[in-house]
Amino acid sequence: MSIARPRSLCAAIFALALAGCGDSQPGLDQTGANPDLPGQRQTLVPPIRIATPEGWGGESPTAPQGFTVTALATDLKIPRQTLVLPNGDILVAEGSGGSAPPMRPKDVIAGYIKSMGKTPVKGGNRITLLRDADGDGKAEVRTTFIDGLNAPYGLAFVDGSLYVANQDALLRFPYRDGMTRIATPGQEVTTLPSRLNHHWTKALTASADGTKLYVGIGSNSNVGERGMAVEEDRAVIWEIDRATGAHRTFASGIRNPTALAINPQTQALWSVVNERDELGPQLVPDYLTSVRPGGFYGWPYSYWGRHVDPRVHPQNPKMVEKAIRPDYALGSHVAALGLSFVTGAGLGPSFAQGAFIGQHGSWNRQDLSGYKVVWVPFANGRPAGKPVDFLTGFIKDGHARGRPVGVTYDPSRESLIVADDLSNTVWRVAPARPAPAR
Repeated sequence: MSIARPRSLCAAIFALALAGCGDSQPGLDQTGANPDLPGQRQTLVPPIRIATPEGWGGESPTAPQGFTVTALATDLKIPRQTLVLPNGDILVAEGSGGSAPPMRPKDVIAGYIKSMGKTPVKGGNRITLLRDADGDGKAEVRTTFIDGLNAPYGLAFVDGSLYVANQDALLRFPYRDGMTRIATPGQEVTTLPSRLNHHWTKALTASADGTKLYVGIGSNSNVGERGMAVEEDRAVIWEIDRATGAHRTFASGIRNPTALAINPQTQALWSVVNERDELGPQLVPDYLTSVRPGGFYGWPYSYWGRHVDPRVHPQNPKMVEKAIRPDYALGSHVAALGLSFVTGAGLGPSFAQGAFIGQHGSWNRQDLSGYKVVWVPFANGRPAGKPVDFLTGFIKDGHARGRPVGVTYDPSRESLIVADDLSNTVWRVAPARPAPAR
C-alpha cells in the first residue's frame, strides 16, 4: 500500500515535523528506577530530527581514560549483533529487514527523515566471522561464515550449535571449533512471526542451562494503530524448547524487546525495550528490565506501569491493572539496541558488575538523545546507580559519525565489542596495556 498526497501537503507536514516543539525539559531526570514522566504532548506529527551521517574521518569513538578503541573490522554490511565463540572468534550478524507499509502521511515523512540517518549500504543478509589471533584489536581473518540469510539479528551458541534468529525463522547450524565457514543450510527450529514486520529485529539469547531459547518479537505498530489483529504474537518474548522447537509466550505487552541477555549473577532473563512514540520528546522512556515469566508490561494500553495511553481504542483497564513497572529507565527515545552483562574485573573495578547498553539514538525529538554506549552498575543482581557514559563521540557538530547497536563483552580478550551500523564498523574497546618489552 502506498500513500499519495499532494506535494504541498507533504511539504507542510515535513515543515511541521522539523519545527515541532521537540525540545526536552532539562530539569527532568529520566534514568533509573523512578524517572520523571512529564505530561503527554501529542502533536499532528512528531517533532523530528535525525543526525545525518558524516563519517569518522580517521577518528574513533571516545572511551574512558585507560581504554583503547580500535576498528576490529570495517566496510561491513550493516552490522547489528555480535557473538563471541568459545575459541574467541567473533560472529557479526549483518542485515536489514522490515516489510510494513506506511499507513499515514506522517509515516511517510518519518520514514524519509529516518532514512537520512542510515547508511546507503545494503544489508548483507549474512554472518561474518572475525578472528583476531594476536589480540591487537584488528581482525587478521575475515570470512563470510553463513550467507543467504533473511535479515539475521539475534545470535546464540549452545552445546556445539549456533542459533540465528532471522526475521522469519529461528535456525540451527552445527559448529566445530575453528570453522571459518558453514555452507550447509540451517535447520529450522521454529518459524517466527513475520506478518508485516514493522519491528523486524528478532533478539535472541539462551537460558542459563541451555535448554531454552528466548526470542524478542516487537510490535507491528507504534500503539496498535494497525489494528490488534496484526499484533497476534507481537510485543512478546517467546520461550522456545531448544530440542523440540515448541514455544510459549514468556512475557507480553513488551513493545519492542531489542536485546536479551541472562544476568550471570541471578540467571534471570533481562531485556532492553524500545517504548512508544508521539507522546512528546520525553515520553516514553526506553528501559532495561528483568523479564518475569508470564509478565505483562503494558503495551499498548499503558506505559511505565499504569500510565494510561489515551490513544488506544478500546481502552482495557483490566490489562492496565496487570501492567508491570519496568526496573530501570534509560531515557526517552534513546533506542536501546544492545545489552551485555559483565561480572569480573577484566575491564577494571569500575566496570566489574553491571551491563553495557548500546543506544542507537533518537529521531523524534529536536535535542538528540542516545548515540552512545552506557554502563549501568549493578549490585546484588539489580541496577544500583545512574548510567555512566562509556563509549561516546558518535555525534559531532550535530552529525552522526556512527550509531551503536549490539554490544558484547568478550571475556577471552577482556574487551567490549560494539557494532556500529552507520559507519559499518565493529569496534573493540579494551584496557590499555603497556607495550611488550623489546
